[in-house]
Amino acid sequence: MRRALLPAALAVAACAPVAPPAADGPVAVASVPAVAETDPVDTADDAADDPAIWRNAADPAKSLVIGTDKKAGIHVHDLSGKRLSFTPAARLNNVDLRDLGGGNVVAAASDRADVAQAHVSLFRLDTAAARLVPLGRYPVGAGEAYGMCLWQRARDRALFGFVVLKDGRIDQVAIDVSGAAPKVSLVRSLKLGTQSEGCVVDDRTGVLYVAEEDVGIWRFDADAAGSSAPTAIAKVDGVNLVADAEGLALAPQGARGGYLIASSQGDSTYNVYRLGDDRLMGRFRIAGGAIDGTSETDGIEVAVGDFGPAFPDGVMVAQDGDNAPATQNFKLVSWGAVVKALGLK
Repeated sequence: MRRALLPAALAVAACAPVAPPAADGPVAVASVPAVAETDPVDTADDAADDPAIWRNAADPAKSLVIGTDKKAGIHVHDLSGKRLSFTPAARLNNVDLRDLGGGNVVAAASDRADVAQAHVSLFRLDTAAARLVPLGRYPVGAGEAYGMCLWQRARDRALFGFVVLKDGRIDQVAIDVSGAAPKVSLVRSLKLGTQSEGCVVDDRTGVLYVAEEDVGIWRFDADAAGSSAPTAIAKVDGVNLVADAEGLALAPQGARGGYLIASSQGDSTYNVYRLGDDRLMGRFRIAGGAIDGTSETDGIEVAVGDFGPAFPDGVMVAQDGDNAPATQNFKLVSWGAVVKALGLK
């Protein structure tokens, strides 16, 4: 990383935010059951944190779910929730992945092993063996790494990561995995005012979404050539979005449409916002089935499309903060069931 050579690229958001559209009072909460759940993580208390999903285009039912145990390492599961492999790693928090084609699937995780120096841990997903192969740890900037999301730029397929620091700084890094060893270099820094974590990027539009835990949800231009100022999407109001605002995920439709999903951790629900106008389209909780529901969710992920008979319209994975009497795990939900419960199109 050549941080010293990049001061001109650093940018701190300074413009006044734009107010998000307000909901007309409390929004009713629907219930959607979990279809499956992963094997519990091996460590107790606050351990499971964030998932990512790889879709097997050749056989969607054999797609894979990655989930972090921030005290021990990172797991790979099948869609029934069975653990297929485990890779030890110290204090990984959030994880994201991109399928770069040709069997090259790269996963990146925020690495909190050094609270004074943020790192990104990179892995290659061996899809045949269903295991993660470590590629190394790479320093980003001073501070404790918290959130992590990837962006593959549409115009040239370049890969970038956004590392959300615990104090609200967001470091954008370029990730080059084309050579014998990966290269990770700082591009710029963005800033929110207080503790933030969850993030996701829409590869189609180049929009970065970030959750500031006690304040609300923001969007940025993911391209360093664009504005560094945030725009508010939703505020933590204690009614429809209850602190902490945590995990974020996207359910894309067409060229620009679809939904942003957010974990409203304080009341164990999930909000669905329409892309384009940021309108709150509905709220739901994971509950009501043979499998226990979720509570106090940290990370979430959504992938649309055919994932086999159990998930014909897509799958949502959500961390469960209380899986008693077992340790924490992740619940799998039919995205089609969410769409139906909320009357989405």
